[in-house]
Amino acid sequence: MITLDKFRKLVFAFPEVKEMPHFEKISFRVKNKIFATFDAKDEEAVLKFSKNDQEFFSSASGSCVYPIDNKWGQQGWTKVELNSVNLNLFKDMLIIAYCECTKETCRFG
Repeated sequence: MITLDKFRKLVFAFPEVKEMPHFEKISFRVKNKIFATFDAKDEEAVLKFSKNDQEFFSSASGSCVYPIDNKWGQQGWTKVELNSVNLNLFKDMLIIAYCECTKETCRFG
């Protein structure tokens, strides 16, 4: 299970990340754009990917990562079940979501 404390530790390793409320969730933003949200009630995160990255992570994860079932999912917004996702895969997903949001070449690892 990825807790809020662990989630924060991972996202604040990236430059310029800000935490802000987003409806009943917590959003993490860079350059005023959301790249991740955390929902403690449902034990899930939502990450923003390109369609190719969304497809890759959905197939690489088994069944704990999948597109949101609406027009937002068609734009790359992807749910992650925090109680069953592999931590190393999740770290990679956060890097890709952050880089997608900044539109810069990222070198994290």
